[in-house]
Amino acid sequence: MKKEKLALNRAAGIFDIINAVVFTISFFVIVLTAVSDAISHGNNTGTATLFFYGMALLGLLLHILGLLKSRKAGFKITGHILGIIGNGIFFLSAIMAIPATILLIVASVFTLQQRQVNK
Repeated sequence: MKKEKLALNRAAGIFDIINAVVFTISFFVIVLTAVSDAISHGNNTGTATLFFYGMALLGLLLHILGLLKSRKAGFKITGHILGIIGNGIFFLSAIMAIPATILLIVASVFTLQQRQVNK
């Protein structure tokens, strides 16, 4: 019995790839914005970090919803668990961008596969 693929899983997998790229550049953007703020006495670092944390929160919510739907539909949830961990550690601290990026790349592979649970 072949199950229908979930659009939410596809969206979560694609969003993981986007977040992996965003998290990779986040460190450089935050540091350069902080240096710019120090020189010009501005306040743009907060806006930049808010964007990155917002992306992590969206990824976290997508994976929580995907986990619930995948479990109900009978798909493996490995990708969603890795996605929750990856987005969660970035959300806790942006200094964890490299491990979060690696986890999100692996999570996107597992999430996009959408394999059924063997019973």
